[in-house]
Amino acid sequence: MKKIKHIDMRGFLSFFILHELNKKPLCGDELAELIGRRKGYKLTPGTIYPTLKRLCRLNIIKMRQKGRKKNYTLTKNGKLELVLLYK
Repeated sequence: MKKIKHIDMRGFLSFFILHELNKKPLCGDELAELIGRRKGYKLTPGTIYPTLKRLCRLNIIKMRQKGRKKNYTLTKNGKLELVLLYK
């Protein structure tokens, strides 16, 4: 079985995160559950949270903390990125 060389799975994860956050703000656990159902397996915190941090650094999403819960939303840049991805 050959390994896929040219597809960056982080890119797909980023796309799925943007797609779900375009619907409504979500916390990391909710994103992991929704994306995991779509992909057919459970995402671990080691998979989802580094991607969320990277998207925050790039100003594509923003995080708001309420107590222990961190909710993520799309920024204007994130909405623009999503539109460009759909084209």
